[in-house]
Amino acid sequence: MSYPDTQFIADWLAQSLAATTAFAADQEAAATLVGMADAIAAALRQGGKLLIAGNGGSAADAQHIATEFVVRNLYDRAPLAALALTTDSSALTAAGNDFGFDHVFERQVQALGRPGDVLLGISTSGRSPNVVLALQAARAGGLVTLGFAGAAGGPMAEWCDLLLRAPGALTPIIQQVHIIAAHIVCSLVERTLCPPAG
Repeated sequence: MSYPDTQFIADWLAQSLAATTAFAADQEAAATLVGMADAIAAALRQGGKLLIAGNGGSAADAQHIATEFVVRNLYDRAPLAALALTTDSSALTAAGNDFGFDHVFERQVQALGRPGDVLLGISTSGRSPNVVLALQAARAGGLVTLGFAGAAGGPMAEWCDLLLRAPGALTPIIQQVHIIAAHIVCSLVERTLCPPAG
């Protein structure tokens, strides 16, 4: 491995550490995570569900997060109702073909969302049109709207009841913070609704 490669790795890890350290010290972010967990727990306690939407790496995060709720996170417990809106290829392609890609999540929120449910929209830029439209549809439908974005927040900030703004200038670094935040929220919810024995 050449010196430039090793320096690139060191620089990358330094940026990752700086973003994680800034996130750990951000009391507003911590309060936001608690608020998000409380909102999700309240919805699940009343028989509601968590819907999650994002594009690209954030689509993978949406599926990852939903799985942590449905299957398990820290320990075995009852399944918790969560659904990634990124997994139904027929719905995604039909909505994209018939209405345009901007509407692929909006249509699913309108079909599946119920008042009191929660939508988590994920966009590192905060500008993804299909995530913004999904949040608008959720707000109109009486859902609680949560968001994971980058530091700027973007247009989605207007439509989120609670928004986590992840530090970092690079998309992959922002995504690292997002998945840390998601694991924290899921852990808070599961210990609230399904406390471990002992």
